[in-house]
Amino acid sequence: MQAETSGRRNAVLTVRSRSQPRFWLLELYDSAIGKKAVMAVTGIVLLGFVFMHMTGNLKVYYNDGGERLDHYSEWLRDAGQPGIPHEWLLWGVRGLLAASLVLHIHAATSLTMLNRRARPIGYQGGRKYAAANYAARTMRWSGVIVAAFVVFHLLDLTLGTTNPDFESGRPYHNLVASFEREPVAAAYIVANLLLGMHIYHGAWSLFQSLGLNHPRFNHWRRGFAALFAAAIVAGNVSIPIAVLTGVID
Repeated sequence: MQAETSGRRNAVLTVRSRSQPRFWLLELYDSAIGKKAVMAVTGIVLLGFVFMHMTGNLKVYYNDGGERLDHYSEWLRDAGQPGIPHEWLLWGVRGLLAASLVLHIHAATSLTMLNRRARPIGYQGGRKYAAANYAARTMRWSGVIVAAFVVFHLLDLTLGTTNPDFESGRPYHNLVASFEREPVAAAYIVANLLLGMHIYHGAWSLFQSLGLNHPRFNHWRRGFAALFAAAIVAGNVSIPIAVLTGVID
């Protein structure tokens, strides 16, 4: 009798909890469409950062001993002054990027779980990849490796934890000192190749996630994705190679 009463009470509480309205953004995020939209929007934020970060780092090629790169780094810290205190705007951008990265990873993981629940039984005879390319099939693993690389990158060139010759406020010196270590330079090159594959598929698919999908201009989407990914990889990979070959010293 007591168990029956407890069961009825739990049933009533369940009905009440289901009837309580939820914030519409949370309802949207619970759906696959909402998660894809979040991945697209956060992907645009992250792609924008990757591009700006790469173009800023290309200042190492000015033949001035790293003066422009160091000044650029200092400008990022002073941005917004005097209206905004020193480094506040920089930390605000870092917070936006961190939130975008967390949401991007969470949405991707949630979508994977949704897909698995929707198809609990595997494909008979193995999955067919006629319409999927290598970048799409390895999206999950390249994302995990790139995320791990971002952590190492912060420890290496922002915090200096893994860079024994790190000097605060001297990004040019720190970059050269880091890439002079061949294993570190090789890790950066491999990570950026994987980043390029991730960017290619992500830049291609974000248009579809936002509803911008039509046969008339899909070839432009693919061209943009390929060109953007190639530019990022070429710019980023060129720097450790330039340091190893003595072009930058």
